Amino acid sequence: MPSSRHILTAPAWPYANGPRHIGHVSGFGLPSDMFARYQRMAGNKVLMVSGTDEHGTPIQVQADKEGVSARELADRYNQVIATDLHGLGMSYDLFTRTVTRNHYAVVQEIFLGLLKNGYVFPTTTLGAISPSTGRTLPDRYIEGTCPICGYDGARGDQCDNCGNQLDPVDLINPRSRINGEKPEFRETEHFMLDLPAFTDALGTYLRAKQGDWRPNVLKFALNLLDDMRPRAYTRDLDWGVPVPLDGWRDRSDKRIYVWFDAVVGYLSASIEWAQRTGDPDAWRAWWQDPEALSYYFMGKDNIVFHAEIWPAMLLGYSGQGDKGGTPGDLGRLNVPTEVVSSEFLTMEGRKFSSSRQVVIYVKDFLERYDVDALRYYVAVAGPENQDTDFTWSEFVRRNNDELVAAWGNLVNRSINMANKNFGAVPEAGELTDADRALLERSRAAFGAVGAELGRSRFKNAITEAFDVVRDANRYLSDQAPWQLKDDPARVASILHTALQVVDDCKSLLTPFLPTSSQKVYEMLGGTGTWSGMPEIREVSEGDEAPYPVLMGDYATDARWASLPIAPGTPLAKPKPLFKKLDSSVVDEELARLEEGGS
Repeated sequence: MPSSRHILTAPAWPYANGPRHIGHVSGFGLPSDMFARYQRMAGNKVLMVSGTDEHGTPIQVQADKEGVSARELADRYNQVIATDLHGLGMSYDLFTRTVTRNHYAVVQEIFLGLLKNGYVFPTTTLGAISPSTGRTLPDRYIEGTCPICGYDGARGDQCDNCGNQLDPVDLINPRSRINGEKPEFRETEHFMLDLPAFTDALGTYLRAKQGDWRPNVLKFALNLLDDMRPRAYTRDLDWGVPVPLDGWRDRSDKRIYVWFDAVVGYLSASIEWAQRTGDPDAWRAWWQDPEALSYYFMGKDNIVFHAEIWPAMLLGYSGQGDKGGTPGDLGRLNVPTEVVSSEFLTMEGRKFSSSRQVVIYVKDFLERYDVDALRYYVAVAGPENQDTDFTWSEFVRRNNDELVAAWGNLVNRSINMANKNFGAVPEAGELTDADRALLERSRAAFGAVGAELGRSRFKNAITEAFDVVRDANRYLSDQAPWQLKDDPARVASILHTALQVVDDCKSLLTPFLPTSSQKVYEMLGGTGTWSGMPEIREVSEGDEAPYPVLMGDYATDARWASLPIAPGTPLAKPKPLFKKLDSSVVDEELARLEEGGS
C-alpha cells in the first residue's frame, strides 16, 4: 500500500441507551482502533470518527422506563460511553453524537439529495403501532415467525435464520419485544428509499470485493441482492431528525428513521472534525479522493445497513443508481472500501444480556484489570471470523501465560540485565549467526504483521508478533548471558540484540497494546509520547450546553519499522509490565455472574 493514503476508519456508533459491555467493544471498537493505530504508524493519514447514536424508539422506551426525557437519557449515556471508550484507549479523531446541529443538517442534506435524484419517494404503508402507548414500534422491536423459513424469532426487518429482509406485517403471529402485545397495523404516509434502483450498482460494487472482504460478510451482502425492496426512510416517531420538507418539518410525529440517521454520522462526524480543527473542507480528502480508502467496523447484525443501505445512499446522493442524477451540494461521495464485520462474543456460554445481567461492563472491567489484557484477549481470541466464547479461565490463562510470562518476562529480564551490567543500552560487538538470525526475524515481522493488520486479520497479526517474543525468550535462554561473566563483550552483544528485539516487539504490539507499549518505550529510555491517547474535551454548538467528545493528537514518533536503539541510552530498573492474576479471579467473576451483576 502506498504511504500517505487517506484512510477513513469508521467504528459503528454505540447506541446511547446504556453503558457498553465487553461484547459490544469486541466487535465495533477495539479492532477498529488496532487498525487505525497501525495505519498511522505505517505513514497513512487516518481519520477515525464515530459517536453515540441517540435517536429512535429504543431511547424513548428506556427514557420512559427511567422517568426522564429522551434527551436527558441520551446526555447521560453519551457521557458514560465516551468515558468507557476513553478508558479503552480508543484513538478517535472525533467521537461525537447524533444530536448536534451539524449532524441534523448533514442527515437532511443526504435525504434531500436522494429525493432530488428520485431515489426517495412518498408512499402509504402499514405501520406497526403499540396499542398501549400509541407509539410506532420499530421493525427490530417486533418479533414473530418468519413466513419464508418458519423461524420463530425473526425480527420485523430481517430473519437472522435465513437472512431475508422482511416487513413487520409479513411476520406470522407478530408480537412486541417491549411488552409482548400484538401490534396494530395502521396506514401511514412515509418516504421510502428505492433500494431496487441500486441492485445493479450494488451488485457491481460487491462482486468487485471478492477476495478482499471477509467471506461471511460478502456472502451475506450478496445474498441480500436477491430480495431488494424499498425500505422506509421515515418513521412515526417524536425523537429524531425532522424531515426537511414543507408540511413535514414541523410535525411532531414524523422523523427520519434512526438507522438512516446513524449511518450518515460517519460523514457528519468527519465534517464536524474538519470544522473543529480549523479547516472546514479537510473532510473531503477522505470522502472524495478516488484514492482514499474507508473501512467500517461493526458486529454482524449491522451488515445490512453498512454493506447495502449506506452504499445505496451514497451512490444515490452521488447520482449513480439506475435513475442517474447529479451529486448534491456535498459533492460525489466514496462508498466503503470494506465492511469489516465481526461475529458475536458470548460470555461463559451465554449471550451477553444487560437485562439478564450476563455482562461485564467496560467500566467494571477496567477497574479490576489492565486495559491491555482486554485488548490482547480481543485480538488473539475475539470473534473475528466466528462466534467466540469469553471465559474467565481463558482470560486469566492468556494474561498469565502470554502477557506476563512471555512478553512481560522478556521485557523485564532484558532491561534488568542490561541495567544491572551496564546501566545503559550496551554497544554490540561482533554478532554471531544466532544474533543476526533473531534480528532479521524481528525486522521481517513488520512486513508479515503489517500485511495481516492491513487486512484486519488481528488474530494472525498478534500471533505472528508473539512468535517473535517467544523466539527472543528462547534466544536469551540459549545464549544465557548470566553465565558469561568472563566475557563482557559477548554479554553486551547479546543484551544489545535482545533490547533491539524488545524495542521492535514494542512497536509490533503498539496497535494492540498501546498503554504497555508506551511503558516499554519509557523503560528503554524513550521520552515523550509513543502511543497517542484520546482526550475527553468539552465542546458546544452555539449557545447549547457543552458535551464531551473524544479527540486526540496522534502524531508521535511511532513508526512501523525497526528503529535502531542507541547505545549509551540510560536504562532504569524495570517495573512489572502486567499484573499476574490469581486463579481465584475465575471463581470470583463466575460468582458475580451468577449473582446477576458485575
